[in-house]
Amino acid sequence: MISITAKFRVKAAHIEDWPNITKAFTEATRAEPGCLWFEWSQSRDDAAEFVLVEAFVDTEAGAAHVSSDHFKRAQQELPGHLVETPRIVHFNDPEISGWSPLGELAVVNSDEPEQ
Repeated sequence: MISITAKFRVKAAHIEDWPNITKAFTEATRAEPGCLWFEWSQSRDDAAEFVLVEAFVDTEAGAAHVSSDHFKRAQQELPGHLVETPRIVHFNDPEISGWSPLGELAVVNSDEPEQ
């Protein structure tokens, strides 16, 4: 699995519209056969900072993503909305295939049904 977390600092004029600006790119990426997840969130401490957490099943899926037309379009369109080059953390581990339980915060007695 390839796991990527990236931080995007968006220009003030584009903060409110960032979900719409990235909508086509997000939807196209989520539709890729090798995409496990592609999720945006906004920092609670800095409204201009958006965090993208994404994962792909393997190296081939990651390569297909970065060579896709929608990725190439995003390379052209997104930088004009940003304050700086996004920062990234990237892991590639073929032994991992998805989320694992966080044992240190195990929920033992819950009235809520598991999802």
